[in-house]
Amino acid sequence: MLKIVVFGAGGKAGSTAVAEARARGHEVTPLVRSMADVTDPAAVARGAVGHDVAIAAVAEASADPSVFFRAAAESLVTGLKEAGVSRLVWVSLASLLPDASGVPMADSVGFPAEFQPFSVAHRTALDIIRGSGLDWVAVSPSGNFDLEGKPAGVYHLAPGDLAQHITYADHARALIDEAERAQLRRTHIGVTN
Repeated sequence: MLKIVVFGAGGKAGSTAVAEARARGHEVTPLVRSMADVTDPAAVARGAVGHDVAIAAVAEASADPSVFFRAAAESLVTGLKEAGVSRLVWVSLASLLPDASGVPMADSVGFPAEFQPFSVAHRTALDIIRGSGLDWVAVSPSGNFDLEGKPAGVYHLAPGDLAQHITYADHARALIDEAERAQLRRTHIGVTN
């Protein structure tokens, strides 16, 4: 049994990760914004101390993504190190995954301009995590979340492909698998049904 802290537990990705971890018998501390501001390293450290793994499924709809994701990544790195938590499972974006040709979707011709600021902000956060020295993995849908489908109970690793879909429940399986086994280290993976 692991002790897992989930930052962003109030959102769909975070809440399904909490449910999956609890279903597997892990001790889970779900933290929402009002309990632990992920942009405050001291709050991250207080929330993470005593845990084996941290999962971060964070977003702030009302904030400038370039400010929020940078601050969140920096605070997670600082706070987790202070708390002695070395494993971070970060929920990332499909747009940062290389597609079948090896090009990240956000860098491909025709990628919608309106999604660029959010993608660039996530890329900055991922770069901060990459350089942190933490034992991390970023997990994102290979494409989009399937909001209407039923969980398949399985997932597969796949390159970025916006035609691919995964349910939140199956995405949570991947998050908790990586929390438990830490098979993939210091890499960004895409998962699909």
